[in-house]
Order: sequence, then C-alpha cells, then structure tokens
Amino acid sequence: MTAITDAYFSNLIGRLEALKTELAEPMALAAKAILEAARNDKRVYVFGTGHSHMLAEEVHYRAGGLAFTVPVLVGSAMLHEGAVISSVYERTEGLVRPVLERYGMQPGDVIIIASNSGVNAAPIEAADYGREIGAKVIAITSVSYSSAVANGRRRLADIADVVLDNGLPPGDAVIALPGTELKVGPVSTAIGATVLNAIFADVALELSKGGDAPIYLSANMPGAAAVNQRLVAKYRPRNPHL
Repeated sequence: MTAITDAYFSNLIGRLEALKTELAEPMALAAKAILEAARNDKRVYVFGTGHSHMLAEEVHYRAGGLAFTVPVLVGSAMLHEGAVISSVYERTEGLVRPVLERYGMQPGDVIIIASNSGVNAAPIEAADYGREIGAKVIAITSVSYSSAVANGRRRLADIADVVLDNGLPPGDAVIALPGTELKVGPVSTAIGATVLNAIFADVALELSKGGDAPIYLSANMPGAAAVNQRLVAKYRPRNPHL
C-alpha cells in the first residue's frame, strides 16, 4: 500500500470509529423513527442529488436490506443525464416537489435526505415537503460544511427532525496532495452508506424479534427468488422502482 492509499484508509477508518460514538444518539433516534414507520406499514424514502443520490440506491432492493425503503430518483439532479447541468438543477427551486408528489408520500412515512453541503435548493425543498405532509425528516449532512457556505441560506440541519452529522470538512475530500493546494479522497459516500446500513441493521434486529423483518436475499442464495418475489409483491404498490 502506498503512503497516500494508507492515509486515505486511515482517515476513513478514524472517522468511522469516531462516528460510532458521536452519532450514537442521533442514530438511535433515526432507528426509532424508522422502526415506528415499519410497524405501521409506512415507507422510508431516501433522497439525494449528485453523488448523494447513491445512498438512495444503496438501500434499494439490496441483499440484506429492508424492503420498505423507496429511493427518490430525480434524473436531472443526478449525474447520468449530465453531470454539469445536474449541479444547476439541484440549486433550482421548484424541481423536487413535483417529483415527490408522484411518490405518494404519506403522514407517518420517513424521508432520509443526504446532502453533504446541506444548503442547495433540492434537499431543502425535500425537507420542507416531508415536514408539510407529516413525514419524519432525517438528514445526513455535514454541519461544518453547511455552516461554512450557508451565507444566510437555510440549512438542511436546521429543518430535519434528526441530524446525522458526518463531521466532514467543507469540500468532502480529506487527503492533501503534498506541494499543492489540492485535496483528494472524498469520504461522504462511504460514511453515509455505513451509517445508513448500521441504522437499518438496528431496525431489522428489532423487527426480527417479532418475526417480521422484510429483508431481501441475494439473488444467488438458496430460496432467494421466493422470498424476494413475495417482498416485491407487497411493497411494489408504493415503490415505483421495483
């Protein structure tokens, strides 16, 4: 392993170790909200723009994942339809609300919003919409980043019911290149996915105690087809991506 790859691994591992303690309370609150939604046959929506949208896909139809999750996918604010223009769209007011309205979110649902900077129009609008319709709003964001760039704008961290602060510096990348002012090694995706999967594992454990944990199996595992088909049949009516 080279010095820089070692530095990246060490930095990421160190941050994850710290977050086990720093996020213990908000993660427990998030798990409680999700568990309540699951027991009431509600849904957990996950939304993000740019690279943050990957967290919505991370928990969707995932082996070992819970079937009541619903990704909110806004193509124009992701990357595959044009990375440069997506940065414009995620800052454009009015883009997200019409999309969210099509998903049929209900009171008692949960919406998890991932936004590292926490100040763009799209995540703010999603949080406002969630609160308006009576959903619990959970944010995965960097409080430090949003505080540094807000310049009077509203922050996702100020709107959400539960804030999962990933503790990242402004800009996401954490490894400085010697002799330059450049940094590489973004870690928000790795941290966000780890935090989400840990929370859902906690929820799954509690649901399993009642014998009702709707968990997908990897397609190559014995019996997976029958289990997954049953879950898809149950959850497809409120998940347009199944």
